[in-house]
Amino acid sequence: MVEGVIEQVRRQIGEAVFERVAGADRSVARERMQEADGTRWFPDGSPITRVHGDSAMFVAGLRALLLQSLHPLAMAGVAEHSDYRGDPWGRLARTSYFLAATTFGNGEMAEAAIAGVRTVHQRVRGSAPDGRSYSANDPWLLRWVHVAEVDSFLRAHQRYGARPLDTDDCDVYVAQTAKVGEALGASDVPHSQDELDEALREFRPELAGTPAAREAARFLLLQPPLPLAARAPYTLLGAAAVSMLPLWARWPLRLPWLPLTEATLVRGAGEVLTRTIRWSLVPPATDG
Repeated sequence: MVEGVIEQVRRQIGEAVFERVAGADRSVARERMQEADGTRWFPDGSPITRVHGDSAMFVAGLRALLLQSLHPLAMAGVAEHSDYRGDPWGRLARTSYFLAATTFGNGEMAEAAIAGVRTVHQRVRGSAPDGRSYSANDPWLLRWVHVAEVDSFLRAHQRYGARPLDTDDCDVYVAQTAKVGEALGASDVPHSQDELDEALREFRPELAGTPAAREAARFLLLQPPLPLAARAPYTLLGAAAVSMLPLWARWPLRLPWLPLTEATLVRGAGEVLTRTIRWSLVPPATDG
């Protein structure tokens, strides 16, 4: 009886989490992706499938959005063309599908997902508040978005993932993500962890905390449209994401630095939450 209750709780949590991340059509899309014939871009069990399939991505995604907002041109595109306030879960579901299609889908699905994003990007162009023009298909801006994502995904996995990568696999992961970044049109994407670190340093002079970036950070961390019961765990996920940002990224977004709290309470809470999500999403092993 107790096992039945635990399994019911696990299933309810897993379905709620998966629906929020993947959208209402989650089951159909997942089954179609798993059952589709054809060669995948990346073999099962390779570093990219381990990173993108782990619950640490919940922390990683928040960190990536916060870090990406520090580029004024990238943030201008989001502020002027993205309905992140009106439909944040729809945007999350579309991002989730893109990552799943390019990581786990067959080649046809991956290419279709890439083409879809490039089509949307064609409409995202304009002028930032400082007068500079931007385009979502700009290879340099695409490079920034790619670098911020890959850095966030890898760092979160190394801290909260079930099976952190060794040094060689970290390089393999960065090289595998480069295939997706290059397919999207990003220029000079890194192919190793050293190159990733160097690319992040290279972008620092271009980064700044704009009013739009600080507004987005407040929305992501303090004002997400969530039921009351989900607010506390989401707040802890947000704290875990903030704690993983480099110090130079904190002040521009007006985010605090609490080293003792982050090293103990926040990290511990992040580990508990990611383990709980992982438990809820992975069915228990069956005998036979």
